[in-house]
Amino acid sequence: MTETSMPRIVTTITELRSAIAEALAAAQERLNERARAEAAEQEGEVQYRSATLGYVPTMGALHAGHATLLRRASEQNDVVVASIFVNPLQFGPNEDYDKYPRALETDAQVAADAGVDIIFAPSVDEMYPEGEPLIRISSGELGNKFEGITRPGHFDGVLTVVNKLFNIVRPAAGSHEVNAYFGQKDAQQVCSCSA
Repeated sequence: MTETSMPRIVTTITELRSAIAEALAAAQERLNERARAEAAEQEGEVQYRSATLGYVPTMGALHAGHATLLRRASEQNDVVVASIFVNPLQFGPNEDYDKYPRALETDAQVAADAGVDIIFAPSVDEMYPEGEPLIRISSGELGNKFEGITRPGHFDGVLTVVNKLFNIVRPAAGSHEVNAYFGQKDAQQVCSCSA
């Protein structure tokens, strides 16, 4: 049995960007070496390809559904990042943000077993240093229907944090392709993030 290596856990945006750059550079070097070896073996031209980054945003409390997404990202990309951030903007006044499960060690093992390279586990202060986000994304009319009727502001919170996370991850990847993976259990959330 092969021992699973634990993902690198980072908690700041600066650490994340550095970890992504380092992991992609190492993956790119491995791909280049493989391409040169294959070309030499086949006595042909070297066919290079660019390393890709898979990104899976979560709030932690990882379960089988998350593990499936993480494995898919690992199978389809050269480097995989999972974020674990319990976003207070997604919780209404009568919802218990403080009781949302937080088990980074357990989540890290699930991520390791699925092939994740980096876990970004920021604090609320890291994500919203001013106390509130500087930019908020509105979910529009869709956010006020169905579940949004009983959870006002929830989908605005989802879109705001997803936007912020992508604006952290995307620039760190440079010219490398970034592929995002979302669960499909919440149809309204999927539609909001896809719109």
